[in-house]
Amino acid sequence: MTPHHEPSLGTVLREWGRIGCIGFGGPPTHIALLRKLCVQRREWLSDQEFEDAIAACNLLPGPASTQLAIFTAWRVRGRAGALVGGAAFIVPGLIVILALAALFLTGSPPAWVRGAGAGAGAAVAAVAVHAGVGLIPAGWRRAASTGRVRWALYVLAGVVSAALLGPWLVLVLLGCGAVELTVNRARRGESSAALFAVPAQSWAAAVAGAGVFASVAWVALKVGMLSYGGGFVIIPLMQDDAVNTYHWMSAGEFLNAVALGQVTPGPVVQTVAVVGYAAAGLTGGILASLVAFAPSFVFILFGAKHFNRLRGNPNVRAFLDGAGPAAVGAILGSAIPLALSLTQGWQYAVLAGAGVLLFVLRRGVVTTILAAAAAGTGLALAGVLLPS
Repeated sequence: MTPHHEPSLGTVLREWGRIGCIGFGGPPTHIALLRKLCVQRREWLSDQEFEDAIAACNLLPGPASTQLAIFTAWRVRGRAGALVGGAAFIVPGLIVILALAALFLTGSPPAWVRGAGAGAGAAVAAVAVHAGVGLIPAGWRRAASTGRVRWALYVLAGVVSAALLGPWLVLVLLGCGAVELTVNRARRGESSAALFAVPAQSWAAAVAGAGVFASVAWVALKVGMLSYGGGFVIIPLMQDDAVNTYHWMSAGEFLNAVALGQVTPGPVVQTVAVVGYAAAGLTGGILASLVAFAPSFVFILFGAKHFNRLRGNPNVRAFLDGAGPAAVGAILGSAIPLALSLTQGWQYAVLAGAGVLLFVLRRGVVTTILAAAAAGTGLALAGVLLPS
């Protein structure tokens, strides 16, 4: 179904670009802004159509709010609208985050800049826990029909794997999905085939040999293809690649990258642009963003018309009933390596303060990270030891 009054591509560029500029706060903000635009203000979609769009995008790997922006643009203006609207949603945040990456990662920034980065990075582990906790109630309610014991075990598996397995986390997500699919099909009396989509590490080694840009593209592709449940799911894998495998950045710089992804508008997955910038400058940052978001465009442009059938497929639904809670657990578990990356005692105090702001005072993520950055700046000016 197309809108009664199809908007021009100029309108799509303006409206989706506006959301890309003011969309601070991650997926909840993006969903609210898209709903206000498409359902309430312009009436391009009904409430039910918008809810269906959210559900369809949550079935796909990759950044869900970005896919929602592309999908809603597709619904109101077809493939051309999807390309224009998706780009307008992504580009403002990309420009801002690359400018900040240049400030934080180039040369020897002044102490106050390093302090701001160290303070903001210290808060990231609390933000990860906050993101995961926010997903638990809805998942727990859905688990009433699929088995809450298994749901809890899937969450636990995600926590442990994010804390310990690094790049092999995705195998646990897929494994939990395969287990739930097997249980579901057994209940229906069907035979079940194994689900395997193993990301061979040898691929990464081969790609690494082809040069830094190929390595950046490989890391970004994994980010775009494997981030079920939100950007934090892919943090352990991205951290392992950027810090341990390719040595593009230190653990502290990676924390800065995640913090920048939280305080800039647009999708949180823009963090990968900072990783690309650290590896190969501006060209690497742009390449990483292009590759990371390419799967989302491909899914929508070529698969959107099949979304209703996908949502109704019991096998797809069963797989996600296993992979989904594991992804929630992975978001929670990502806080462990992030916290272990801190090197100064005062950063743990900032982390505790961020937890108070988020969970006790119920401040927003952007406010919390900016407050942590301000604390880091003040402490740097006071002469505390900064991470190397």
